[in-house]
Amino acid sequence: MNNTRRLTLAAVLTAVAVVGSLLSFPVLGSRCAPVQHMVNVFCAVLLGWRYGVGSAFAASLLRNLLGLGTIFAFPGSMIGAFMSGLVYNRTKNILLTVAAEAFGTGIIGGLTAYPIAIFILGQNAGDVAFYFYVMPFLISTVCGAILAGLVVKRFKSI
Repeated sequence: MNNTRRLTLAAVLTAVAVVGSLLSFPVLGSRCAPVQHMVNVFCAVLLGWRYGVGSAFAASLLRNLLGLGTIFAFPGSMIGAFMSGLVYNRTKNILLTVAAEAFGTGIIGGLTAYPIAIFILGQNAGDVAFYFYVMPFLISTVCGAILAGLVVKRFKSI
């Protein structure tokens, strides 16, 4: 696939992530918005980690500018895109790619959100970063990553 096609696909997936941020549902006291995580896995498989991180950054920026997201969209989506893209590039394994997205966004992105809340936003969440950030990030990313993994697995079998 040439660079123009990759850039076009990345732009379309970015738009899907932005529009998809309108779709969310409650899960265990958290809002689950799985579309960004689905896009991260799709980018990992179709475009690689560089385009995935670029798409995640652009989607986070657009969501913030449109009032559809918060500053916490940046670390979760970009770290998840990086890790899933890197893992897929090295292994070509969908299950490991899904796990990397969930770990990158849910655990590392959730932990990264904690210092952002304290130092940038001036919020004090105490010592409960796991419950305030990791659990909601993890719930959202697991749902989206699994859905994307199922779609990719289905299309790869065709």
